[in-house]
Amino acid sequence: MILAANAAVGVITETNAEKALEELRAYQADVATVLRNGCFSILPATELVPGDIVEVGVGCKVPADMRMVEMLSHQLRVDQAILTGESCSVAKELDSTSAMNAVYQDKTNILFSGTVVVAGRARAVVIGVGSNTAMGSIRDAMLRTEDEATPLKKKLDEFGTFLAKVIAGICILVWVVNIGHFRDPSHGGFLRGAIHYFKVAVALAVAAIPEGLPAVVTTCLALGTKRMARLNAIVRSLPSVETLGCTTVICSDKTGTLTTNMMSVSKVCVVRSVHQRPITDEYSISGTTFAPDGFIYDASENQLEFPPQSPCLLHIAMCSALCNESTLQYNPDKKSYEKIGESTEVALRVLVEKVGLPGFDSMPSALNMLTKHERASYCNHYWENQFRKISVLDFSRDRKMMSVLCSRKQQEIMFSKGAPESVMARCTHILCNDDGSSVPLTMDIRNELEARFQSFAGKDTLRCLALALKRMPEGQQSLSYADEANLTFIGLVGMLDPPRDEVHSAIHSCMSAGIRVIVVTGDNKSTAESLCRQIGAFEHLDDFTGYSYTASEFEGLPPLERANALRRMVLFSRVEPSHKKMLVEALQSHNEVVAMTGDGVNDAPALKKADIGIAMGSGTAVAKSASDMVLADDNFATIVAAVAEGRAIYNNTKQFIRYMISSNIGEVVCIFVAAVLGMPDTLVPVQLLWVNLVTDGLPATAIGFNKPDGNIMAVKPRKVNEAVVSGWLFFRYLVIGAYVGLATIAGFVWWFVYSEDGPRLPYSELINFDSCSTRQTSYPCSIFEDRHPSTVSMTVLVVVEMFNALNNLSENQSLLVIHPWSNLWLVGSIILTMLLHVAVLYTEPLSALFSVSPLTLAEWKVVLYLSFPVILIDEVLKFFSRRPRAWSFPLRLWRREMLPKEARDN
Repeated sequence: MILAANAAVGVITETNAEKALEELRAYQADVATVLRNGCFSILPATELVPGDIVEVGVGCKVPADMRMVEMLSHQLRVDQAILTGESCSVAKELDSTSAMNAVYQDKTNILFSGTVVVAGRARAVVIGVGSNTAMGSIRDAMLRTEDEATPLKKKLDEFGTFLAKVIAGICILVWVVNIGHFRDPSHGGFLRGAIHYFKVAVALAVAAIPEGLPAVVTTCLALGTKRMARLNAIVRSLPSVETLGCTTVICSDKTGTLTTNMMSVSKVCVVRSVHQRPITDEYSISGTTFAPDGFIYDASENQLEFPPQSPCLLHIAMCSALCNESTLQYNPDKKSYEKIGESTEVALRVLVEKVGLPGFDSMPSALNMLTKHERASYCNHYWENQFRKISVLDFSRDRKMMSVLCSRKQQEIMFSKGAPESVMARCTHILCNDDGSSVPLTMDIRNELEARFQSFAGKDTLRCLALALKRMPEGQQSLSYADEANLTFIGLVGMLDPPRDEVHSAIHSCMSAGIRVIVVTGDNKSTAESLCRQIGAFEHLDDFTGYSYTASEFEGLPPLERANALRRMVLFSRVEPSHKKMLVEALQSHNEVVAMTGDGVNDAPALKKADIGIAMGSGTAVAKSASDMVLADDNFATIVAAVAEGRAIYNNTKQFIRYMISSNIGEVVCIFVAAVLGMPDTLVPVQLLWVNLVTDGLPATAIGFNKPDGNIMAVKPRKVNEAVVSGWLFFRYLVIGAYVGLATIAGFVWWFVYSEDGPRLPYSELINFDSCSTRQTSYPCSIFEDRHPSTVSMTVLVVVEMFNALNNLSENQSLLVIHPWSNLWLVGSIILTMLLHVAVLYTEPLSALFSVSPLTLAEWKVVLYLSFPVILIDEVLKFFSRRPRAWSFPLRLWRREMLPKEARDN
């Protein structure tokens, strides 16, 4: 069953890899409008060749990599987020770039295959098709990336190889040691004696090999997967669950992971009055999503009860609602608000809803009584019904603004919005917030407004828009560029893609856990640095030199400086897909365990190359297929919770490895010591197999339900080359295993030498049992075939291993701290195991099958006396483990050659 499961996982993994490549095709255009034989015709995109002239327009998927040759509209904007991760659409132009070492974001005259045109029309010449496109290079990168074994798998393989060699040596040794007993009369001949001890050696091998380990590891990982699903982390690759636990670096995408990917207005600046200082008023707006929930606060952080009573805020709401081509709607299936159109325009729509409507004292509470579908655009619809749109002047690159002519009650008004430097240059008046009057715009006020704009755009790195209006002649039905003059300035709005509320604490948790977070983004350096400052990634840093690099800056560094930069880097900006993969490979070459997040097609090669690739639930199908884990809620804080779960899984894996190995060492010690001393077989092979079945099954699996230690996220991640079994831990295995084995033999000896129901033989008679038939004795030789002594031994072995299971509730914490009932599954499995064992002892067909007999009360007491000390011994060992340098001294008692390679290195 285990082999079948492993084979199935392999097939599924291969299928997923192929699926990721298939899903890349979804981003290829099916058809293209191409110039052939002197006229434009629609042809399959697969027939394009370099040199073809192609025409693209709004809604078109770009069919190949192309260079712009002719603009057929005022502007052309392309959404290339799937390729570069940029949060806003990009304006394209005919001029070639002057940037050195230009990345995709710098190539503003190139249209990339698979991206979507969101505004305008243009013609372009094909420069690359198929694998010679930016999208094709992503496919090639994914094909070249080979999956690597996880850290746990590597260490378990090494430990398994070491264990196999040790067990093979012990089995051969047991068989060789007993060569002198092959001729014992009880065996009936040399050959039969050899076969008997060969069976003992085989039983010993079965006892020593933890054959349940793969099943228990798989079960533990599956349980972790189930728990992580509750945390919104959907695991696609089972071994990756544990990899999270040793992650040392998280390379996190900025847009949508650290931020909400929902542009929202955070600040508004208006002119209060020209007669008193300060001249301007500044408002801050709460709410970081597209939901129309949030409040407006003044400079003193007092909430405005009725924002529409402020003339400037009222006119900002009007202008934002009317000078807008986007749509805000509620999706009942996803239970979230969604945008259609440009993010900046949707942010203005949301601002309108937060401002509310004038003339209603009960406005805020009245809006909350609407359904979410009605609430999405209620205020926007109000203004659109109050005003009738007559004419629109679209945004153009040279003007950097757009205007709309509206009519209300036979009065025509033009509303404008655009880049602050363009709008303010066309303004001659300002609207005062104190009394709603319009006054001339003086040089002092202009300088004050420009200073505010520089503060918004520079220090706060907000994306700014200026809003203005102008009363037009009655009856005007159209607009011209000449109309965009003598405007009245209304206000300045600053917006950003805000950081998620929980990210700051999650970043702090990572720092406490010794995990470095590197923010990776296609956005420009200043915007990204501002975000890093807000989320605490640049905590205690005033100078970002040496911590923040663009991709071109990093590539230009000499090898030694690049290595130093990798150790300190916090921000990696202006990147393209190849840079992300390069960063992952560079970090891995420094023995870092890298988790990479991403959502776009551009992230797929890096997701596949990383030790654990984490895709966003809202991301592309390609990214999800290339990843090991998907975040259903796109939240960085979920990664931190998943890391804690991964560490807990690894700790539990170590615990049941410790439990199984120490128990198996006990079985080996029992058989080996009995053979060396020349005693009768303490356990027959079938009894050994029974012990193996009941102890390696239920209790071992139940250890996977252990609760994580309280300080799990306060310790540094383990090193990638750290052995599953370290030197001190291996010593603990040997001590506990030795006690388990000796306690089992002690039970056997007690029955023969001290038990009131036993023969009370001298010890010398017991170790010379094989010569009983050749000499005169005071007892019958058949006493050595009695079932009682092996039953006592077998029961001691089962009970001592149940106590040992309780030891493994925590690696170092005492049972007085982590109580047995903290894992009720383990308590239940121990009870069930003991019931099964009692059934074997006291049920007639089973007792005959396993060569056992019922135990008396006195015998049960001895079993408990011999078994319980294993808890006391482990408590002492745990005490030393909790003390620094405690693990170093016992290793001096052992030769280095006796330890696994990793233990010797330690």
